[in-house]
Amino acid sequence: MKNFLFSVPRWVSNSFPTIRLVLLIAMVVLALAMILVVLFQPSTGDGMGAISGQVSDTFYSKNKGRSLEGIMKRLTIVLAICLFVISILFFVTVVVYPVA
Repeated sequence: MKNFLFSVPRWVSNSFPTIRLVLLIAMVVLALAMILVVLFQPSTGDGMGAISGQVSDTFYSKNKGRSLEGIMKRLTIVLAICLFVISILFFVTVVVYPVA
């Protein structure tokens, strides 16, 4: 793996620790944001019928995507995808430039 570092320009291999630090800080910020978004979401089990288990169709349940609950759900998905991509990039930098 050490031979791989000789094929990239020196400034790129010298910038890996900085890139790794930036990606690590971004992962921590995204993880904290995702925790907060998930904690502020209301539970979704309140629309179930107690005996039959059927979901009641109301005006609110049909327009969930426009409500605050729908926005929080979309924000959770976006944060999860961003966290996944940044964590993959972080571990690629670990593989390419291992810490001695």
